[in-house]
Amino acid sequence: MTKVVFTSHLQRHVASPECQVSAATVGAALDEVFATNPALRGYVLDDQDHLRKHVTVFVDGRKIRDRAKLSDALTEASEVYVMQALTGG
Repeated sequence: MTKVVFTSHLQRHVASPECQVSAATVGAALDEVFATNPALRGYVLDDQDHLRKHVTVFVDGRKIRDRAKLSDALTEASEVYVMQALTGG
């Protein structure tokens, strides 16, 4: 099963424990997580179900390419890391 991890920056705002999902894409994996933790959706996705500007997702150490449809492929051994990107100066 695919492991989905939310970094501590997101966990400060809403409980988001590490979980295991069975999904073929990033979007399907997040949908599965949001089904059990609906409060998390608003911190990760905007009102059009795209990644929020300051959220980044990595799959197996690589930044995803499709921030709109979240169609990047997963395998059963994939590790997905969802983090809040930090900006400023």
